[in-house]
Amino acid sequence: MNETQKTGGEGEAEAVKYLCSIGYEILEKNWKYSNQEIDIIAKDKFYLVIAEVKTRSSNAFGEPEVFVNRQKQRNLIKAANAYLEKKNLMLESRFDILSVMKTGEKYTVKHIQNAFYPILNKS
Repeated sequence: MNETQKTGGEGEAEAVKYLCSIGYEILEKNWKYSNQEIDIIAKDKFYLVIAEVKTRSSNAFGEPEVFVNRQKQRNLIKAANAYLEKKNLMLESRFDILSVMKTGEKYTVKHIQNAFYPILNKS
């Protein structure tokens, strides 16, 4: 495991701890569908929360959340739809980003609820 993977894994663990501390129920971690992966699937009261975790040890190239681009959003939406169908869930879903900054050995989690919305295809 390289340093980037180690930092990413630690950031995901911090994000899970954070979500649990605010009352979320963690349903899945690193759930895979085809070649897509959802970092965290959680339940927050009446919402199914699809959470993408981005961890960085420097914001020299921007805050971690800016790296969730349109393609990543499309992949998360596709995977979320597959999850809902597979689990036969009829919950309203929400897409959140957990932006994790590592400074030394300390992690800071910024939670962005409703970070993006699925876009309907007009075809």
